[in-house]
Amino acid sequence: MPEDPMPDRIVSNTIPRPGESAAEYRERIALLEAEALERRQRELSEQRSPSNTPADRIRIWERRHQLSLPRSPDHRLLSVIAAHTGLSLDDLRAEQRLRGAGKATSSAG
Repeated sequence: MPEDPMPDRIVSNTIPRPGESAAEYRERIALLEAEALERRQRELSEQRSPSNTPADRIRIWERRHQLSLPRSPDHRLLSVIAAHTGLSLDDLRAEQRLRGAGKATSSAG
C-alpha cells in the first residue's frame, strides 16, 4: 500500500477555503474523516489478510504503528503483533531471522 505522496494535504485540506460556507466546510471535513476511516479499515483488513504474505502483513503493521519489528525473539511486543496480524509467533520469528540474515549478508559484502 503506497504512502500518501503529499502528507501535508490533510493539514491543508482542514483549513477553511476562501468563500467556503460553514456548511460546505463541515461537509468537506466529514468527507475527509470518512476517507481516513475507510483507509484505516482497509489497512486493518490487509494487515490480517491471508492473501498477504507474513512479511507484507508485518510491514503493514509497522507502517500503521510507526514501529519496527523487534529484533529479540522474546520481545513482549511480538504477541501484540501476532494478535493484530493473525500470524503466529513462529511466523514473526521466521521474519526476524530473514531480516537478520539479510542484514548480516549486506554488511558482510
